[in-house]
This record gives sequence, structure tokens and C-alpha cells, in this order.
Amino acid sequence: MLSTLRLLFALSRTPHGLLDMACPILVVFLWLGRLPSAEIMLIGLVTVFAAYTSGYAVNDLVDRIADRKRYGAGWSEAPGYLDATLPRHPLASGMLRTRHALVWAGAWGLVAAVGSFLLSPASFAIFIASIALEVGYCLLYRLTALRVFVSGVVKTLGPIAGVFAVDRSPLSTRLLLLFLWLFFWEMGGQNIPSDWTDIDEDRALGAKTIPVLLGPTWSGRLAFFSVSVAIALNVAFIVSAPGRGSIPYAVASVAIGAWLLVVPAVGLSASTSRSVIFRLFNWASYYPAALLAAALALKGIASL
Repeated sequence: MLSTLRLLFALSRTPHGLLDMACPILVVFLWLGRLPSAEIMLIGLVTVFAAYTSGYAVNDLVDRIADRKRYGAGWSEAPGYLDATLPRHPLASGMLRTRHALVWAGAWGLVAAVGSFLLSPASFAIFIASIALEVGYCLLYRLTALRVFVSGVVKTLGPIAGVFAVDRSPLSTRLLLLFLWLFFWEMGGQNIPSDWTDIDEDRALGAKTIPVLLGPTWSGRLAFFSVSVAIALNVAFIVSAPGRGSIPYAVASVAIGAWLLVVPAVGLSASTSRSVIFRLFNWASYYPAALLAAALALKGIASL
């Protein structure tokens, strides 16, 4: 049972999912200027964990046939890659049974659905939409590289659902800034380097991804452009807070973004080795958690 549980957590990429949980918490904190009530926090944490756990599992369930083709000829090892901390794609490799994966994804999906409904009807609708878009993203893998936009939308929906859980009528301009900030972070720091790790397998399979379409040079430039835009939009989102815009935090966010996003993205111009690609993906995955830690630290200092 412990072995199966480990594989189920691997299916859901739980190490990555735990880092992803920082993003909705960060966004809610920045939106309110404080943490929400204990009740909202408790329901929210359970819901966010369940949503990411089920979402990543759905991704591997829908992608299982493509992943078997992608890795069937020789499993692609990825030491140093965050999403390979646990066994990579255990369903496609045959280590995990499909029925176990279906029960796992369904159970956590149910928890996320109930939790999101308790938070707000809008959050519930956003969760359902995110699962549908995740399925669509997977099905487009051989049709168009523009599916990167679907991935970007999916990544923003969790934090946006968090906003609707604490604000039933959020300001549309701030919501747009939030969407664009997270969208560009996802595209440059997550989607492009993630697809880049499998570029050879994707070419052989005929998959459509940004690295396959544009090649290493332009993919690297697009990743650099995207994370740079994300940093600028993050600052715009921070200073747009009515009466709460924090210049010190904006400066800190630029420093964090420069270190975790721009530095590894610049590294791609010098080398396109897998270790450099892994570094961009890994460091970008820590970006929301680092921003959250800085926000909490500055809030604590300000309250002294």
C-alpha cells in the first residue's frame, strides 16, 4: 500500500503541487492585504491541495497513451528535474494501475468540488472549468502548439478562484493584471521548459509544442520575454492595490523574479542542456512560494 500511495503521489506530482499551493495563498494575501479568516484558510488549503492533486492526475490519465508512446522505446530519465522527484509518469510506465489512478483523481476531484462550492459558487465553476480545460490541453498535443495558451489559463484559474472565495465582486482591472502576471509566469517559467525536456520524444511523436515549433533559440527568447513581462505585471498588480500598494514589497518582488526567473532564463542563451532547462523550471516553481514568504515577512516587520 505504501508503494501504491507513493506512485499515486507521483501521478499527482505532489512535490510540485505543494509548491503550487503557495500561489493561491499569495494571491489572496495580496488581494486582501492580509490572510483570510481561519475558516476560509482551512477550507481553502484542503480545497487547493485536492484541486492540484486531482488536476495533475487528470493530466497523466488523459496523456497516458501519448506518454506510453513518448517513453515506450526507452524511458527518459530526468535527474534534477522537480517533476521527477518521484517516479515520472507512473501510469504510462505501467507501475500504476489505471483503476487506482481513476479512483485517486475522482476522490480528490470530489473533495475539491465540495470545497470550492463551500468557498463560493464562482470558485466551484472555475474549478470545473479548469478540469475541462486541462483535458482539452492534453487532447491538443498533436494539433497545435497554441495549446500553451490553454495551459496558461489553467494555471491562473486556481488563484482566481481564490480571489472569488474572498471577494464576490473583484475589481476587473486588478483581476486582469493578476491573470496576465500568472499567465506569462506559467508560459515562460513552466510550460516552455517543461515541454523542452521532452523535445526529442515530442518530435518523434509529432507533438506540437513551443520548443518543437520554434526550436531552442526562439524558445529561449520567448521564455526570457515571458518571465520578464511577468515580473513587470507582478509589480503593476502590487502597486494597484487600493491604499495597500507596497513599494518595498514591489522592489523585493523584482529581486525575487530576477533571481528565480530571469537568471535561469538568461542561462538558456548560453546553454540548452537539460540541466539548464531543469533549472529554469525548478526555480520558477519556487517563485510563488518565495513571493509569499517575502510578503509575510514584510507584513510582520510592518506590524512591529
